Amino acid sequence: MFLDYFALGLLFFVAIVIFYGVIAIHDIPYEISKKRNHPHQDAIHYAGWVSLFTLHAIWPFLWIWSTLWREDRGWGFTKIQNEQSELHHEIGQLTEQVEKLTEKVAQLEVAQAKRPPAQAAQQGEDI
Repeated sequence: MFLDYFALGLLFFVAIVIFYGVIAIHDIPYEISKKRNHPHQDAIHYAGWVSLFTLHAIWPFLWIWSTLWREDRGWGFTKIQNEQSELHHEIGQLTEQVEKLTEKVAQLEVAQAKRPPAQAAQQGEDI
């Protein structure tokens, strides 16, 4: 008789521990987002509750979503954007330099073509 009640009590205890364990596990992404001051922490919290009904199929995506944001650097893409902006600026400068050099070469070719052949041959010997 005592063992029957003990087994029933143990069954209830295990059921309650599993129930609260699942709730605690599903809430991990929300706790991470709260700690990081995530701008979408409410959406992550609601999606965590929805994940209970999907047998936690979307839970890994919530965990990734909550860990992507950091308050000190945001989503982390600004560094890439800054590097791309700097590269774009450098490419613009190099393009301008190439255009100036192309114009200079064209001017030198025109000047070379206008010189008399004797003067061009003499200048070639000097070099």
